[in-house]
Amino acid sequence: MKLSYELAAKILADVQPEKCFCVHNGPILHNIYELANAVINMAPEAFAVHVNKEKNDFSNWAKDVLGDEKLAIDIKRCRTREEVYNRVKARIR
Repeated sequence: MKLSYELAAKILADVQPEKCFCVHNGPILHNIYELANAVINMAPEAFAVHVNKEKNDFSNWAKDVLGDEKLAIDIKRCRTREEVYNRVKARIR
């Protein structure tokens, strides 16, 4: 499936301030680039708050805020920072 220019622009842009992602004990994320950097650099304990058996907050944010269904699906089952980082970086490319 080819990504439209409009969807790509939306996915790569900053989100509205009220839709930013607040990382547990960490930064506030405004876009997909900041998500990639935050995920790979966050403490394992912080990552576990957002990704565990019950939920994947990064997948939810990708779907509900960024509007990127493909990224949401790609990272939904990821359980490590490295997996999420690799999927997000691949999507940016």
